[in-house]
Amino acid sequence: MITIPNKTKQFLVLIAKLLVVGGAFYFIYSRLAATDTLNWKEFKEIVFKKNAIWSILFVLFLSFLNRFLEILKWQNLVQVIKPITIGEATKQVLGSLTLGLFTPNGIGEYAGKALFFEKVKTKKVIFLNLVCNGVQLVLTIVLGVVGLLYFNTKFEVISDKIVLVLFGSSIMVVIGFFFLKRIVIKGFSLEKLVQKLNEIPKSVHQRNTILGFLRYVTFSHQYYFLFFLFGVHSSYGIMMAAITSVYFLASSLPSFQFLDFAVKGGVAVFFFSLLGVKDWIPVFISTLMWFLNTVIPVFLGSYYVLNFKSQWKS
Repeated sequence: MITIPNKTKQFLVLIAKLLVVGGAFYFIYSRLAATDTLNWKEFKEIVFKKNAIWSILFVLFLSFLNRFLEILKWQNLVQVIKPITIGEATKQVLGSLTLGLFTPNGIGEYAGKALFFEKVKTKKVIFLNLVCNGVQLVLTIVLGVVGLLYFNTKFEVISDKIVLVLFGSSIMVVIGFFFLKRIVIKGFSLEKLVQKLNEIPKSVHQRNTILGFLRYVTFSHQYYFLFFLFGVHSSYGIMMAAITSVYFLASSLPSFQFLDFAVKGGVAVFFFSLLGVKDWIPVFISTLMWFLNTVIPVFLGSYYVLNFKSQWKS
């Protein structure tokens, strides 16, 4: 077995850190530089309007609240392994977000968080991260379906036949869950998953769900407020229905974190064009949301990546 000298290991780790951070900054720059549909002139006019500073501060506060709620979610769940401080949870969430920037649907985030713990706890950490993200996905699906159905009553996006198929499929999935939960495939079964979930205290699940819901309310209303700031004044109900539909459909499409704004922007253009909104506005807002809720945290997370010391020991 080849033994790598300690100084060589340290050098290789440093190179890996610089590649991750450098790659993150490159991808962010290339995405922003390649986006030629943004109307910066109108954006500047909105920013420099009288009293706009308070609106900008409010938007920034919602970005902070969005990520802070995610940090609280992780701190709440990881106490199953060991209690950690807000500072430690911040380090793990932002550091893993930076690592997950290059991977489909942020899969690298799972490995990133695992590196902050001993190797023997890797499976547990990955499972807890799955629970953390899972509740957010469930909320996105449930609220998105409700929003889509409501939006569909005003603008027929999908036919009644497709609505019936969706309801029928949902019922079949629920029925199939009860019949198939005992089937084991390569040591995995739905029943085993339920048992694993039941090992986590109910109080932890409850806090995770509440924090997940508050986070969903935060970023969806940040989206809503930005449209309001850009002069889109449709009714609250139809706006929120469009927003929840965008998040629902965008979440079902495979994408990378650094392309997230393009996916959401494309879906948003379809829905908001039905409300008579100019195409550049949903594209711009989706990019702005990506910048506020992904790019800024990645910049902060880069600090933790550069100062990272792995706990991943055999």
